[in-house]
Amino acid sequence: MSISTEAMVLLSCDNGIATMTLNRPQARNALSVAMMSEIEATLAKIAADPAIKVVVLAANGPAFCAGHDLKEMRSLEGREAVAAVFSQCSRMMTAIVRLPQPVIARVHAMATAAGCQIVASCDLAVAADSAQFATPGVNIGLFCSTPMVALSRAVGRKQAMEMLLTGHAIDAATATAWGLVNRAVPMDQLDDTVDSFARLIGSKSPHTVKVGKEAFYRQAEMGLDDAYAYAAQVMTANMLARDAAEGIDAFLSKRPPVWQGC
Repeated sequence: MSISTEAMVLLSCDNGIATMTLNRPQARNALSVAMMSEIEATLAKIAADPAIKVVVLAANGPAFCAGHDLKEMRSLEGREAVAAVFSQCSRMMTAIVRLPQPVIARVHAMATAAGCQIVASCDLAVAADSAQFATPGVNIGLFCSTPMVALSRAVGRKQAMEMLLTGHAIDAATATAWGLVNRAVPMDQLDDTVDSFARLIGSKSPHTVKVGKEAFYRQAEMGLDDAYAYAAQVMTANMLARDAAEGIDAFLSKRPPVWQGC
């Protein structure tokens, strides 16, 4: 499947791996209202397609994403208009987390503010070793409060506060050490590393991956006892699924499993 190259979000799919590409390079992929609407629509399309097992979120141009479109933000009039933009952005970020398929961020260059938030919202992230990450809102008098939500769930509190309070960019090696990204690799290895992750995850039971992703984020917001009780319920249902029976039988028989997706 594909979308016209004039779109602000491109979508292609190959062997169950969808690549969703931010395509507003002249604006460093700044998140305008129109672009966020396209992202939401694309995510909804992906969620409804059982053939898609893994999503790679990439970007064209000199930056991965520069955050919100500040020119557009300054043109808004009134509290309701401003609140609507931040509400839409939060809904878009939540859609990434709640997407049935795992999402891998392919970060080739700078990701700032809401762009850094996108990276933190993805399930996995692979960055070129030349990429940088920042939440620089404090520098312009606008604290990165909504990016903070995803960032503080991806890295430690002290590290998150350092980024939020100083506005300084961190390099890909630091982002890896702090847990914002999974791998930092030379640019010429970026695609191969992302593809390896995508194909490995895509080889698993899509039903199991979907169940596991949802459970991971839900239990993370619970207390310890509630998390264990919830996880036990999820694992019980998972154990009774066809793919679990097939996977266990395949393991015991020393043969490759044939997933049914249920």
